[in-house]
Amino acid sequence: MIIEARAYARAGLLGNPSDGYFGKTISVIVRNFGAIVSIYETPELVIEEQSEDLNRFRNIYHLTESVNLSGYYGGTRLVKASIKRFCEYCEKNDIKLESKNFTIRYQSSIPRQVGLAGSSAIITATIKALIKFYDIEIPLPILPGLVLSVEVDELGINAGLQDRVIQAYEGCVYMDFNKEYLDEHGYGIYKRLAPAKLPNLYLAYKTELGKVSGTVLNTIKQRYLNGDRLVHDTLAEIASLADEGKKAIEGRDAQKLYELINRNFDLRCLIMDISDNNKQMVQVARECGASAKFSGSGGTIIGTYEDDEMLRRLIVNLKKINARVIKPYIE
Repeated sequence: MIIEARAYARAGLLGNPSDGYFGKTISVIVRNFGAIVSIYETPELVIEEQSEDLNRFRNIYHLTESVNLSGYYGGTRLVKASIKRFCEYCEKNDIKLESKNFTIRYQSSIPRQVGLAGSSAIITATIKALIKFYDIEIPLPILPGLVLSVEVDELGINAGLQDRVIQAYEGCVYMDFNKEYLDEHGYGIYKRLAPAKLPNLYLAYKTELGKVSGTVLNTIKQRYLNGDRLVHDTLAEIASLADEGKKAIEGRDAQKLYELINRNFDLRCLIMDISDNNKQMVQVARECGASAKFSGSGGTIIGTYEDDEMLRRLIVNLKKINARVIKPYIE
């Protein structure tokens, strides 16, 4: 029997990048794109390679394009690291795994390196598949931390809990990463918000802007650790936007959410270097009357729009700068 598990792309609506600094965020799942992991019992344990994992190329330009999009290691390292951490978690928690092997493969439609959490989706889907395969339980609040440990502890990727929480819980979720609560419980305070109360949302992304998010955030992390007052104060204000956004969503206050999204990006610009191409996406969207901010580390923006006419303007004008616009499917 073949077991399948899925995890979807995500978009940070408010509060990012404060999630890596004991802040607060609101995120939505983006079902337009996802990772699928298939697993079935076999005599030996086999991780099947996908095209980005292979070392055969049409020419030197194909190799260069592949490295730019997928890095030097592809996706099998994510699956391998996930299996290792899953096994260690089960051993640590006295969970007995049945003695059987499997073949596992992954597929992903999530655009690479544009801030839609493609790597963590593969890891989340892998661990979900292993849970099903071995018929065990891992508490939902614990799952995001396990996924994060794969990236941070095994692979050295600089990341926070936000992506892993929304990919575990799905829908729309408010997250509070209060340090004392995290230290005591091992996870944050997570509250589901009703997606039906969200105003019109759009996403726009440029695949050629791909970058590794861990690299983008390294500078701000060091400044934070060094006690940079501007970084600390700005991240605290960014986190506070999630609290205001939660109230705005629950009260269906689209105008307030519009203002908070724009403020989130403006604050981010105070402490991070934003490329001109990324700024251009935000500027074009705002000129259309929409709000706009990064959905993650860059390459993709998210915001609100009023009506179909404004959405049409977004599609037309962002296409001029080679950005694709979609409406995110959340439920």
